Amino acid sequence: MHRDAIDTALAEQLVAAQFPEWAGLPVVPVDQPGWDNRTFRLGDAMSVRLPSAAAYVPSVEKEHTWLPRLAPQLPLPIPVPLALGAPGGGYPWPWSVRRWIDGRPSSRERISDLVAFARDLAGFLVALQGIDASGGPAAGAHCFHRGGSLRVYDAETHEAIAALGSRIDGAAAMSLWTAALAATWAGPPVWFHGDIASGNLLLDERGDLSAVIDFGTSGVGDPACDLVIAWTLFDGESRAEFRRLMPADDAMWARARGWALWKALITIDNPYAGPWVADESARVAKEVLAEHRNGR
Repeated sequence: MHRDAIDTALAEQLVAAQFPEWAGLPVVPVDQPGWDNRTFRLGDAMSVRLPSAAAYVPSVEKEHTWLPRLAPQLPLPIPVPLALGAPGGGYPWPWSVRRWIDGRPSSRERISDLVAFARDLAGFLVALQGIDASGGPAAGAHCFHRGGSLRVYDAETHEAIAALGSRIDGAAAMSLWTAALAATWAGPPVWFHGDIASGNLLLDERGDLSAVIDFGTSGVGDPACDLVIAWTLFDGESRAEFRRLMPADDAMWARARGWALWKALITIDNPYAGPWVADESARVAKEVLAEHRNGR
């Protein structure tokens, strides 16, 4: 099914057919419907979340099972599934109804105090990592190998470095990537979010961190992938504060730079990314490479 066919009419049809008690509630697209899933607001207190491709389907059952267990142990609200929908009406995959969380996606311009935001986010991630990971979903294809070994993306990274040519410092990129692969994870597996990005960090009216959403790439493994926000959002004092508060050694930061570089390199020339996204990816690559060259 093409993601453009996942529209309001389809969401209304699925809700009415499978959850008639909510059939009379308005279904409204959210301002930023997302790529992995299409999200619609259902009434005042719920949302409907529909995977946009088969690759994102495993997250539905995973989140339905685990988010209710994680939520009471975290310092900020996260999405809590209320019902699990089934394929129907021409839609081929499972889907979910969730509790609505107020807030707007974060950005540097909207955040009231970036250092305080870094502090609050670090507190959330420390709490997440502290939750008992027994029986949790081990890193793998369901989370696009977040929390696993960077070697999964070794060939792709080499290809991207070659394709970008003189637009990046290829020697520094290879050095950073080699260091990231060598900095293997030896700790016990812990919970990770997998996509700690501005759009998944909600702000309240004051501009403070108020909720964390989209756990589709969550799992149990190496939490280095959750540190990439250090370069995509933070800088200067806020980056230093985030790094000070996270329980990560130099090896974990080396792997985090690897995750940041991989994502930046494959996004710079991504035809689905707009010019702003490509420019941001180039900035992130430049910053992690500079940090690696400086031995930080």
